Amino acid sequence: MFIDSHCHLNFSELQENIETYLLQMQENQVDYALCIGTRPDNLEAVVKIATQYPHIFATVGVHPDERCEDFDINRTLLEKYLSNPKVVGIGETGLDYYRVINEDMSWQHDRFRLHIDVALSAGLPLVIHTRSSIDDTIQILKDNNADKCGAVMHCFTESIENAKKCLDLGFYISISGIVTFKNATAIQDLAKFVPMDRLLIETDSPFLAPVPFRGKTNHPALVKYTAQYIADLKEISLEALGYQTSNNFFTLFNKAKKEV
Repeated sequence: MFIDSHCHLNFSELQENIETYLLQMQENQVDYALCIGTRPDNLEAVVKIATQYPHIFATVGVHPDERCEDFDINRTLLEKYLSNPKVVGIGETGLDYYRVINEDMSWQHDRFRLHIDVALSAGLPLVIHTRSSIDDTIQILKDNNADKCGAVMHCFTESIENAKKCLDLGFYISISGIVTFKNATAIQDLAKFVPMDRLLIETDSPFLAPVPFRGKTNHPALVKYTAQYIADLKEISLEALGYQTSNNFFTLFNKAKKEV
């Protein structure tokens, strides 16, 4: 019924008890999860998890926050894994200016463009991270024809105006457990606004556990609580929300559909 479109099962908080968390996925009717690559030195682990478990898919990418100065981040690094049938997207990629002041961010821009280029060549969608950088993020996506490969704006917390710009490019908007937080009224309005045929749900686990688990380790099974909250906001059934967001996932990540 549900798909967690963004999680980090390779992080130690989850991997050490992965069998338990996968069992809880089954109990909560979370049929699939997408495990996201974030660093050159964890891509192997991410792909291994996806290969080992039939209901887990993977992406490969380098998070914009990760400087990774000891690694050569190039096409070969990303393309190495693309022949694996369980690797269905490129990312996590994008821009993140949250912790920088007056710094030349051209290194992030160049890396972002590299990911877009690989995604276009491979015919795979992008998983986009943007924080304190939405204008540049959208401009680079536009300038580099990312609309031709598709993308999901992961854990989206930007304005409805910026959501419209992403939707106009044909992108999907993914909502995390933040939407359940008491003071997250802007994100709640955003969740109500996003059209059903462009909506995805995610945990970003092990982070951002939804209420009533806030502050605890998040895991893919808990995406059901985010789904229920959004369904209530939209005044639709939980089943309808689960069905539509699952269809959206396989529409965007169409390589995954071939493995189901």
